[in-house]
Formats: sequence, C-alpha cells, structure tokens
Amino acid sequence: MVSLPQPSLLHSAVTVPCLCCRKGKDQFDNLEKHTQWGIDVLEKYIKFVKERTEIELSYAKQLRNLSKKYQPKKNSKEEEEYRYTSTRAFLATLNEMNDYAGQHEVISENMTSLITAELTRYVQELKQERKSHFHDGRKAQQHIETCWKQLEASKRRFERDCKEADRAQQYFEKMDADINVTKADVEKARQQAQLRHQMAEDSKAEYSSTLQKFNSEQHEHYYTHIPNIFQKIQEMEERRIVRIGESMKTFAEVDRQVIPIIGKCLDEITKAAESVDHKNDSQMVIEAFKSGFEPPGDVDFEDFTQPMKRTVSESSLSNSRGDGKSEPKFGSKSKGKLWPFIKKNKLSLKLGAGPEDFSNLPPEQRRKKLQQKVDELNRDIQKEMDSRDALTKMKDVYIKNPQMGDAASVDHRLAELGQNIEKLRLEVQKFEGWLAEVEGRLPARSEQPRRQSGVYEAQNASGVNSCAQDRESSPDGSYTEEQSQETEMKVPATDFDDEFDDEEPLPTIGTCKALYTFEGQNEGTISVAEGEMLYVIEEDKGDGWTRIRRNEDEEGYVPTSYVEVYLDKNAKDVHKPLQKISE
Repeated sequence: MVSLPQPSLLHSAVTVPCLCCRKGKDQFDNLEKHTQWGIDVLEKYIKFVKERTEIELSYAKQLRNLSKKYQPKKNSKEEEEYRYTSTRAFLATLNEMNDYAGQHEVISENMTSLITAELTRYVQELKQERKSHFHDGRKAQQHIETCWKQLEASKRRFERDCKEADRAQQYFEKMDADINVTKADVEKARQQAQLRHQMAEDSKAEYSSTLQKFNSEQHEHYYTHIPNIFQKIQEMEERRIVRIGESMKTFAEVDRQVIPIIGKCLDEITKAAESVDHKNDSQMVIEAFKSGFEPPGDVDFEDFTQPMKRTVSESSLSNSRGDGKSEPKFGSKSKGKLWPFIKKNKLSLKLGAGPEDFSNLPPEQRRKKLQQKVDELNRDIQKEMDSRDALTKMKDVYIKNPQMGDAASVDHRLAELGQNIEKLRLEVQKFEGWLAEVEGRLPARSEQPRRQSGVYEAQNASGVNSCAQDRESSPDGSYTEEQSQETEMKVPATDFDDEFDDEEPLPTIGTCKALYTFEGQNEGTISVAEGEMLYVIEEDKGDGWTRIRRNEDEEGYVPTSYVEVYLDKNAKDVHKPLQKISE
C-alpha cells in the first residue's frame, strides 16, 4: 500500500514528471531540427551531382562539336590532304576525342541513374519515415501530458477534500466543546465531518490510483515508447548518413570505371602520333608534285670570234627558221632552255580550266590524272554492268512468272545501260590511248595541238612550222638540249624543244602602263610596279590576261585590268628605251 504524503507536501512531490515531460519535448524539437538539416544536406548533394552531370553533358557536347568542326568535309580538298601520316594522325585524334566525349556522356548517365534518381527517391521515402516517427513521438508526448493533467486534477481534488475534511473536523470539535450548542447541532457537525473525511478518503483512493497509473504510463513513456521512437529516428539518420557515403563512393566509382576507356583513347592518340612518318609524307609530296621533266643541260658556248663558225651558225638559223627572221640573241635563246615552265600555257592560270587530255600538266602529273580518270571510268562501267545483270535477272523472272511483271518493261532500260556501257568503254579507250602515249607505249599523235600562243600562230611562219612537224617527242618525255649549232643541223630536236627552246621572241604589238603593282607569284606571270612602262607582245584573248615583256629575258602574263594598253599596229620587234611615267 502506498503511503500518501501530507497535503502540504503533495505539490513538491509531484513536480518532477513535469520537468521530464518538458525535457522530452525539448529533445524532440532538437531532433526534428537535426533530421531536417540532414535531409537538406542530402538534397544539396543531389543538386551538386545533378549540376556535375549537366557539366559532363555540356563538356561532351562541346568535344563532339569540336571534333565535328575539324573533320574533313566530303568531296573536298581537305579530304585529299588526309592521306599524309600527320593528317591521318590528326583525324585519329579527332575520332578518339569523339569517343572521349562519349565517356563523359556515360559518366553523366551513370551519375543520373545511380545517384541522382536513387537519392531523389530515397529523400521522398526519408521524409515520409521522418514524418511518421515524429508523429508517433508527438502522439506519445500528448498522451503523457494528458495523463499528467489527469493526475494534477486528481491531486487538486484530493487536496481540496482533505482541506474540507480538516475544516469540518475543526468545526465539529468546536461545536462539541460549546455548552450552548444543542445536541442536534453537534450531531449535524459530526455527520458533516464524517462525510468530509469519507470524501477525502475517496479522493485519496482516486488520487492513489491515478498516480499509480501515471507512474506506469510515465515509465512506459520514458523507458519504452520514447526510446523506441528515438531508436527509429537514430536508425533513420544513420541510414541517411550511410546512404550519402555510398553515393559519394559511387560518385568516384563512376569516374573510375571510364578511366580505362579514356586511357585507351589517349593511348590511341599516342599511337597515332607515333605513326607520323616525316619521310613517308615527304615522299608522298614528291610523288604528288613530281613533274617528270629532266633538268635542263648546260648552255653551250657560242663562239662568234671565228668567221667560219659564225657563217655556219647563220646558215643554220636561216635554214631552220626561214628568211626574214632576225637572229635571236644569246640571252633570249638561253632563256627558253632554262625551264619548260617559263612559257607555260596560260590556260593553267584559269581556275578549273584545262584540256580533256590534261596536256597542260607535266608528264608525271598528267599520267596520274589519266590513270585516275581510267580507274573512275572502269568503276562506272562496272556499276552499269551490275545494273544490267540485275535487270537481266529480273527480266528472266518476269518471263518465267508473267504474273510478277511485264518482261518488256525493262527492255528500254537495258538498251540505255548498253549504250552507256559502250560510251564509257569508248571513253576508256580514249584515255588509255593518252595514258599509253605518256608512258611511251604508243607513238605520239601528230595531230595533237601544240601549246603555242595565238599571236605566234598568226605569224604563219612556214619555216618554223615545217621544222616543228619534223620533230618527235622523246619516249621518256624529257627535254633534250642542243649540243651545238652544227649538231642542230643534223640531229632533229624534240617536240618540247620546238615548243619552248626554238621559239623566237614574239614581236611587240604595243606598250602598256602598269596602273597597279602586281606580284607575279604563279608560274608564267611577271611582277610589275605601279607606273612602269612595258612592251605588249600578246593582247588579251578574252581570259583576262595580257602577255608583256620587260626586256629580252623577262616576260610573262599580268591581269589586263592592272595595265593600260597602247596598241600599235605598225609596231616592230625593236626594243626602245622605256621610262616610268611619273604621276
């Protein structure tokens, strides 16, 4: 049996549970704030990973765009440049950078699926779990507070009844000691005192029962319910901490997984760089631009001190070049022997212009172009033949199975393919003939036009033309040199000698003034300064170029728009001194 304290001590005896309730409530508030902070940290980490994935995607996109930007364009000059080892290595680097960008996309995808998506779903679950735990904690807190209020009410009622019983007892004793009070009043006071004592006993019993119940609930609250709730919150918080740690580990693993592939990309770039062969590239340049011309031989010394040799030289020149031609000077004759490109056909100055047989190119370049053309035509023939075979098979199927189609419907197309094949074969024969001519398998064609200027052909120099027709091209396409003027009378010169070496200087047909400075950097052109006066030896034929001469050793083409031409129909091939016109 629990002994109850005196009413005067009840208040101080039952104040401890109130403090415990208040402390428990304070701890719930602190835990609520801390767990909310933990969720905020998790959401901050999710945001960090999400921004990292966006950076990876942006970086990968920029790498892909960079690789695409420097990729060679199809059917362009750039594509031809990628046959060199250095440019092939650069192309391999671009391809590997594309794969490198793909690995950064993999990083972004894996971080999104393994970290961002998982943590976002976990945060939602964590919020629900946290809400449930704190709901249970508040519910338990409210229950213990309700029990505490019931205990307080029972205690106050017991205290009030005890005080009432004390007053009733004191009133009864006072009435019993008073001789003037009747017996009935004394009896009434005694009954009232007994009633008050009974009420105090009932309140005492109720208070004792409520107190026992509260102590039991309080014990259950602080030793069972609250610890369980705190334990669940602790486990929830620990799971959150473990989860964010695992996510950080995954963050590193995602990067680590692509390191071998990125390393392989870098190894391939290194391998491509090591494959660069400067010797091979140089040889390819030599093969690409090799002309096939032989260097010119030494210029023979012409001795004019011997009268006999001078007479022989003059007769040789008169026989080979005809009467009425002025004897070429030593400087002009040697100029034609220096290099065959000096009098290169001006058609080569036009972009995209050139004869069908590539005769404007040096022998080696011409051979390559002709071979490429033959290969291209053979490929076209093979395509047409494959199409014809397919249509023939289709026609056979239609003949055997008329319900599948009309066999006569493909006859027109077959006829077209046959005509195309025949045309292509004729083209192949034509280009193979030119190719055989260049390679020396067939004799040179006499009807092939020689590259001569229009002004020179207009002179109708029968002596020079007849001499040129008697000459033939050497089998190897090289340019031969004249050993001496006596040898020139006995040994026939080559076709190239006729074209470049034995041409006489063209006569001047006027003069011109350079309106602007022109830097003649291409073959066949000549540099002029603004205001300079020069001789015109061939006027513009409609291609925008005028042929001029500065002196006997310097001549070439300049843009017609750069000079002001003064034609003189009665002009002689006599060089007169020219002076620059000052502005």
